[in-house]
Amino acid sequence: MKILKVALLKVYKMLFWLLGKSFHKDYRLIMFESFLGKQYSDNPRAIYEYMRAHYPDYRLLWSVDRRYRKMFKALGIPYVTRFTPSWMIYMNKAALWVTNSRLPLWIPKPADTLYLQTWHGTPLKKLGTDIDSVLMPGTDTEKYKKNFTAESSKWDYLISPNPYSTEIFKRAFKFYGVMLETGYPRNDHLFNNDNPTFQDYIRTKLGLPMNKKVILYAPTWRDDSYHERGKYKFDLQFDIAKMQAELGDDYIILLRLHYLVAENLDLSGYEGFLYDCSTYEDVRDLYLVSDILVTDYSSVFFDYANLKRPMIFYTYDIEHYRENIRGFYFDFETMAPGPLVETTDALIDAIQGTEISDFNEEYETTLFRQRFCALEDGNAAKRVSDRIICYLES
Repeated sequence: MKILKVALLKVYKMLFWLLGKSFHKDYRLIMFESFLGKQYSDNPRAIYEYMRAHYPDYRLLWSVDRRYRKMFKALGIPYVTRFTPSWMIYMNKAALWVTNSRLPLWIPKPADTLYLQTWHGTPLKKLGTDIDSVLMPGTDTEKYKKNFTAESSKWDYLISPNPYSTEIFKRAFKFYGVMLETGYPRNDHLFNNDNPTFQDYIRTKLGLPMNKKVILYAPTWRDDSYHERGKYKFDLQFDIAKMQAELGDDYIILLRLHYLVAENLDLSGYEGFLYDCSTYEDVRDLYLVSDILVTDYSSVFFDYANLKRPMIFYTYDIEHYRENIRGFYFDFETMAPGPLVETTDALIDAIQGTEISDFNEEYETTLFRQRFCALEDGNAAKRVSDRIICYLES
């Protein structure tokens, strides 16, 4: 089976290359992809929306996993299905690729195609070649780092949200291309739509009650907890019944699992309190309707900090995660812009504590934002798009 798979990949790679040689380059075609074709979201979406409005002469197409085409159809977003013959043609004809995660390593990048890698977060946990020991299935540490740098060598441009990330990205990705230190385009939304009208629109769209506060729970995945390669396990590690009993009169919880998590959690019995928004098109809207963020080691808190709202870190496995899974780039316990809690009771107390204490003052979030969010101002997509289009037209 493994030999057959390798042979098929070789044939597919050759077909990709041959199709590319059979069609002329379209210097007005740009291909977008977000999280392996599973979402219409993140930095690629923000850049797409800006280009669509300000560069109408360009043809903008999305690369989409066939299992997620329904969403793109409903939104009226032009797309081509990933790995089909049409996709291979368009990927070869495109003047620019824009994505926020790694493309399959076997895909050859045409010499005259530019590749903009937006990435998808400010790093707390170690990345790329900085990871000491890789625990993900289907690879080992040496192979993972070799494959990662083989992919990053194809990147012509890489977006960085801040100087801190720039330093890490260059080293961890072994990146020698053009760094665009612009802030994250995806966070423009938090500046341009942070108003009651938009928040009420999203609440109505999601069917959320208007009279309760919203807690967004957005944890990351664990490298060592998986079903198979690319499909990771996750279980809620707090007592849902106790949370509902203590908080249900005043709060609801929106659950947003990482795109690599494969679980379909059974939330029956908690309707009206716990809402699974893991398949919602873009987490940016969930940020805006939430009053509190609960996360762990996910990079979402760097983005959410722009809203100056309380953040709580449910780090029930912090010692194991820090020592055995990834490790951190800074002293998370002392620098986190909110409390770290490890039990359901402590989590409930922290949530209730947001009613009576000023988290921004208590956890010095101004200093945190100065370090990690100083470039965010609602115009990052413009900075990136204008510069990239300038490259294309030069």
